[in-house]
Amino acid sequence: MKRNYITLTLLFISTAASAHTSHDVSGFASGFAHPFSGMDHLLAMLAVGLWAGQLGGQRIWQLPATFMLMLAGGAFIGMMVPSLTLIEPGIAASVLILGLLIASPTKLALPLSFALTAAFGIFHGYAHGTEMPSAAAPLVYAAGFLLATASLHVSGIFMGNALRERFVRWVQVVGMGIAAMGAWMLVTV
Repeated sequence: MKRNYITLTLLFISTAASAHTSHDVSGFASGFAHPFSGMDHLLAMLAVGLWAGQLGGQRIWQLPATFMLMLAGGAFIGMMVPSLTLIEPGIAASVLILGLLIASPTKLALPLSFALTAAFGIFHGYAHGTEMPSAAAPLVYAAGFLLATASLHVSGIFMGNALRERFVRWVQVVGMGIAAMGAWMLVTV
């Protein structure tokens, strides 16, 4: 439960879309801090875990693992092709859609769940990757943001798993809050 308070505290002290400000990027600590530095990454990564925990079964680990794999792939793409457009709207849309998926009582088909999770991972990874070429140690930076992402996923999984049975409405309200933030980010990108 203490982890949830830490996650919620970090959620409220981060700022919207501030994870892409070309700040100094040099190693593990910078990579680890990156997902916590902007509301967009923080909400999306927490939401992937919350959605997976809410769904239960094998999706508890499959959806976050898919996101992490594609996050790494997206970072590689961002290092190689640092000028793609529509990444920021894609990131904002990921927050909106993940929030709606958490709020919805229906489950998506497994292939669609994987496809969406993979796409969201690529968008977020791309944003990380565009900053890595300036990093002194890109692999160490990547290890940092992957570990931070995993910790946010685990926090979301614990919340979703713990609350899915007795507090379904509360989780849906949280999902609507995440969706509202995603909509706001999408409008302001």
